[in-house]
Amino acid sequence: PPPPRADELAGLHVLRRVSLESVAGLLEPCPVRELSPGETLLAAGQPNNTMFMLLSGRLSVHLESPGGAPVAVLDAGQTVGEISVLDDSPASAWVVAEERSRLVAVDEQTFWRLVAASHEFAANLLFSLAQRMRANNTRFAASVRERVRLERDATVDALTGVHNRRWLEDNLVRIVQRHRAASLPLSVVMVDVDHFKKLNDTYGHRTGDRVLSLVGKRLVACVRPTDLTARYGGEEFVVILPSSDLASSGRVAERLRVGLARPPSKDDTSAPVPNITVSLGVAE
Repeated sequence: PPPPRADELAGLHVLRRVSLESVAGLLEPCPVRELSPGETLLAAGQPNNTMFMLLSGRLSVHLESPGGAPVAVLDAGQTVGEISVLDDSPASAWVVAEERSRLVAVDEQTFWRLVAASHEFAANLLFSLAQRMRANNTRFAASVRERVRLERDATVDALTGVHNRRWLEDNLVRIVQRHRAASLPLSVVMVDVDHFKKLNDTYGHRTGDRVLSLVGKRLVACVRPTDLTARYGGEEFVVILPSSDLASSGRVAERLRVGLARPPSKDDTSAPVPNITVSLGVAE
């Protein structure tokens, strides 16, 4: 391939404000590589001691495999591989040409000579690495937020906003064991919406969904912040009452029954729903 043109070198971020005359002798022996679309430049785990400066074209970076979704895209003017040169480690990702690309391959010895010869080159390199680190931090934070959301979605009932049965099965035994070990009372209230099938048949499933959503909201509103509410089945709910004996839990159950029987207000739902009655059972 022909050697890099002066305008191509001038477009490299790592050579901004660098006198090309001062580094021309160092860059002249560096070979130019040309990649076809789909060709792999670096493979994850592959030893690498070269920094590649992208003169033209576009590269994509992949963590899992070269055929997976890219985590980053590198355009002309950017560099890749310098981290391996800095810490003497294998490539941590796959780098693949998205389109026909031209690159200057700077070996490790030349890399450190450039750092020693040009303060501007070293500063540009640090700035590029800082930008990459900041982008990685942003992606990591987004990944953490997404994982938290997925974990929450896996344990929260989407319709009612209370815990789902999976959460109940994962946690109830542990909660019971903790109270038994501490010799503390623990009670559970089972709540079953009366005649729910008839309600669905009469008013339709959308109204049935609004009833269940309203029940979930009112159950949470009627108990303490330390109490735990879960949807057990279609129209069945469970309220866990830590440190509550049978007598006090019976009073809570009556409060729940009265609260659920209260006619819906305009704030409860966007459309009218029939009056709700429930059957409850309490166990310590």
